[in-house]
Amino acid sequence: MSTICLIGVGRMGEPVCRRLVLAGHEVRAYDIRPERRAAVRSCGARWSDSAVAAASGADVLLTVLPGPAEVTAAVRDVVLQALAANATWIDMSSNAPTAAGPCREQAAAHGVGFLESPIGGSPADAAEARLRLFVGGDATLLERHRPLLSAVADRITHVGGPGTGYTAKLLVNLLWFGQAVATAEALLLGRRAGIDLGLLTDVLAAGPASSAFVRRDLPALLAGDYLPAYGLDRIHDQLAAIIALAEQCGTPHAVADTVRRLHQEALERYGPVDGELLAVALLEERAGTLLRHPGAAAG
Repeated sequence: MSTICLIGVGRMGEPVCRRLVLAGHEVRAYDIRPERRAAVRSCGARWSDSAVAAASGADVLLTVLPGPAEVTAAVRDVVLQALAANATWIDMSSNAPTAAGPCREQAAAHGVGFLESPIGGSPADAAEARLRLFVGGDATLLERHRPLLSAVADRITHVGGPGTGYTAKLLVNLLWFGQAVATAEALLLGRRAGIDLGLLTDVLAAGPASSAFVRRDLPALLAGDYLPAYGLDRIHDQLAAIIALAEQCGTPHAVADTVRRLHQEALERYGPVDGELLAVALLEERAGTLLRHPGAAAG
């Protein structure tokens, strides 16, 4: 069993912490918010008053943070220096490949291995150890830590070398948000053209244009749920990172830029609030129509 320094005990970090403790690991957790102390202790983990204290002698540094800025701020040289010899830093944050490059270099300078392992899934998935992990980095290092990662995930995909795990997660997100706004546009148009909303959703779900969004996530929207599990500002940052990567790689990104622009306009309209489907809310507002099953909440 490993001694783990866990930095970040938020929506995803807390269930991850609990699963690691249940798997028998010693977990020392730290969060910039001291009010998370009670949650850490309820998981059976040990609360540390600083990242350095949590890292002291730990075999694994695990970061579960909202984005690149938080990762950079949390993991200083003194944290890496405090780890045990031959330790590994596993970053499960919603990071970007370009922003994470300095993290890899920083880890290497201290003799610390580095794996990127961004998360696919919800806090409920984390609680049930049903996360999907997109791992980038050395395959041998992944195999060394696969038992640890299996405590929180049932799908662990080695995508490739450095940067590929973050990129894969960003692309999954791009397609999901793109499917959300494209589906909303189709439903708004179909409803305005006189097609029953329930019938139209059944047609889409059964046809060649069906997607995981239509089959799994659309019912939440039709019930008035904009999925307040992630911040709109964070979503926009991820979409902007995809555009930057496409520009760097020289690939077309007109569709991605449209999806990003819609989320930017939603961010300007609603502010940095939680809601993965708030770009859809913006389209509904512009159409003057809510996509709801009869009797659903107004949103």
